[in-house]
Amino acid sequence: MNILVIDDEANIRKTLALWLKSHGRQVCQAGDVQAALAESRARMFEMAFLDLRLGADNGLELIPKLLADSPWMKIVVMTAYSSIDTAVQAMRLGAFDYIAKPFNPEQIELVVGRVEATLAMQNRIDCLKADLQSLHPEAVFSSANPKMQRTLEMARQVADSEAVVLLRGESGTGKTMLARAIHNWSRRAEFPLGIISCPTLTPELLSSELFGHMKGAFTGAVRDSAGRVAACDHGTLFLDEIGDLPPAIQPQLLRFIQDHEYERVGGTETLRADVRIIAATNMDLEEAVRQKKFREDLFYRLNVFQLEIPPLRERPEDIETLALDMLLFFAKSNHKVLNGFSPEAMAAMRSYGWPGNLRELRNAVERGAILATGDTVELAHLPEALKQESGPLSFRENLTLEEVEERYIRHVVATAPSLQQAAEILGIDQATLWRKRKAYGI
Repeated sequence: MNILVIDDEANIRKTLALWLKSHGRQVCQAGDVQAALAESRARMFEMAFLDLRLGADNGLELIPKLLADSPWMKIVVMTAYSSIDTAVQAMRLGAFDYIAKPFNPEQIELVVGRVEATLAMQNRIDCLKADLQSLHPEAVFSSANPKMQRTLEMARQVADSEAVVLLRGESGTGKTMLARAIHNWSRRAEFPLGIISCPTLTPELLSSELFGHMKGAFTGAVRDSAGRVAACDHGTLFLDEIGDLPPAIQPQLLRFIQDHEYERVGGTETLRADVRIIAATNMDLEEAVRQKKFREDLFYRLNVFQLEIPPLRERPEDIETLALDMLLFFAKSNHKVLNGFSPEAMAAMRSYGWPGNLRELRNAVERGAILATGDTVELAHLPEALKQESGPLSFRENLTLEEVEERYIRHVVATAPSLQQAAEILGIDQATLWRKRKAYGI
């Protein structure tokens, strides 16, 4: 925890700072209002000890200024017994607590402990709020599929261990949801869960997001940042699409997994954090290792306990249950009463290949819930790919080879994240795909 000590008496300031440092806290000092504001704007502090008498300045006037810059900061005012009323006034202005001078180490540890407990509770509340905001209907894990049942059983068994977990599966199979479930089933559930998507940031920003940075470490770094690792101390960090982790970051992550040690970007001080790592990928990491794109030692550190999530096309027995759960979710959020799917709609969903997995199923059900005019979702309410005789390649009617090709290209273009990826799936280049789309009016 980073603490700012503000007192115009150098002896008190230095003694308090020395004691806090000896107990593992990071401490900065300020002897007046201007220095305190400069420190608070340059660095991130979770806590401040503030003397109410700062020479000619009034410490009370500093409280709202500190909180304006750092609303999360817990300010503990230091006051003499004769000015308890002033301390109460300070708490009305937003101070967290007060401590009377002279104080002893036991009193300091007690108030610091209260701050740490409060911050931990706030982190937990923030995580719960994030869970609610990102709640998806597929977040409830149950399955009638034997392979998925084994995956869930092993996930529950590994949850309470400290092992690194590697989740493998196609895009959209629910890797993030399973990571969240493993965290919630573990002893770390009362502490934060952090989620980082590895492909979305540059190497420099990803390193900063993971491990934090010091002021001035790079353009735009106007103040210190603790990073996700520090924020998730005693909790879990989920690294999505770990196969896209830049080579420059791989040795940093390897060191953290092995030793729980790291430095912030631009910093020299070695820091420690107790964080469990869960990673996920839809990539063939073994092949990436062979091609020297992924460190072999990092792969083996991540691959301690591997869980494979089967694609939705291999879980046909789960389609109806998942779709109905999602329908109830979207019916409620759209203020509708929906009882289910028509036989034709359900048959289409059962026979469809679901290349986008749970994510695609979720989108299809949401569309159906929005378009349904009665209490049942009909086939007409589902996406085009499902209307074509329960999928792009149904052979219940006689089709020419050209018609089969057109249907399949329409299906891939509709479900692939980009035209480049659609071309890769089809095994053709983008120029050929462009010509075929033009020929078929796609």
